[in-house]
Amino acid sequence: MDTAALKHTWSLAETLGDEVPLFFYSHLFYTHPELRAMFPVSMATQRDRLVGALGRIVSNVDQLDQVTEFIQQLGRDHRRFQVVTEHYDAVGLSLLTTLKHFLGDLWTEELAADWAGAYGVVATTMVQAAEESERTAPAAWTGHVTAVDRRSMDVAVVHVKPEPELPYEPGQSFAVETPQAPRLWRYFSPANAPRADGTIEFHVQLVPGGQVSTAVVRLLQAGDTLRIGAAVGQELTLSAEERERDLIMVAGGTGFAPLRAHLERIDLQWQETGDAPRVHLFHGARVPWNLYEHRLLTNLAGRPWFTYTPVVSDDPSYPGRKGYVGDVVAEDVIGPGPLAMVCGSPVMVRHTLAKLRGLGFEASDLRFERFATLDDETLALDDDPRDPLRPPAPAEQMGNTR
Repeated sequence: MDTAALKHTWSLAETLGDEVPLFFYSHLFYTHPELRAMFPVSMATQRDRLVGALGRIVSNVDQLDQVTEFIQQLGRDHRRFQVVTEHYDAVGLSLLTTLKHFLGDLWTEELAADWAGAYGVVATTMVQAAEESERTAPAAWTGHVTAVDRRSMDVAVVHVKPEPELPYEPGQSFAVETPQAPRLWRYFSPANAPRADGTIEFHVQLVPGGQVSTAVVRLLQAGDTLRIGAAVGQELTLSAEERERDLIMVAGGTGFAPLRAHLERIDLQWQETGDAPRVHLFHGARVPWNLYEHRLLTNLAGRPWFTYTPVVSDDPSYPGRKGYVGDVVAEDVIGPGPLAMVCGSPVMVRHTLAKLRGLGFEASDLRFERFATLDDETLALDDDPRDPLRPPAPAEQMGNTR
């Protein structure tokens, strides 16, 4: 298999912009109209996500050993769309037809065979992972909304009881579909450690123009039912060894959610054993009312292991620390040593990481989610934005888009 030719021809296809996904979707929906219902009603935000992910993954098939776990997770996660083996055939045929159309004379018999072989390897890995997952887990969980607590004009805390029990680790995320925005999926991180009663909190901030965040903050009510995918992501999880390390946590807005899950776990550990790593949390918001867990964190600051620094950037009358949260981190943190966890908007994450690196933090001691797209939250039949085969994202496009 000529993997160099796969990479080269995909790079050529990427230069054509929207023409490639337009042709791909037109062919897919014309040949298999039954698949149209799996996608959002409006395809405006779908753009090149599916075909772009396919092209990147398949053309990098020589790196499959490095990302097998990711590809398997992608296969398991796509069960929530009721994807079956026949759908992989349909998508693969549309991908090859699209490449043949745009590559013209470059689409030789050898190149066609290489693309078909590479797609077959990736699709088989995904299908096998999905089949194995079927034996132990549902395709999606039903989440019963028990309460929606509006904390500010644009922040809501959603309390959910999944059925059956939904396993996860603090720092992971779930794809969530709301009844008010069907077929639009967005990743949310639980804001609590796993609890005996199985309940989960989601912290959601309204994103201007965001269909899912708007539906959650303004329309979701107790009694509504969510669909929730399996837990994914490792960037903000901690190994048993890392749980013993002191932590610097930096959160922007509802990027605080996965960090709060870790705090809950640490506090339970401290209550049970009297021992816990030292944690300093910096929580930044534009306006003071979006420090929506201020009372809880102030109370938690009475623990000997926890320090809390709230930061507000846009209110000159605020009596506490003002400015960018990354600048406050640079002023207060002495230097490397703790493990740093950063979660918030892409701009905030970029700025904070730069400040931490300036303090001497090594890359291995910096933990953050690597989102490479800031489009609307739609993820239907989509690639995971944490795709390790994406090209490196511009710095302003890195971080958690909650």
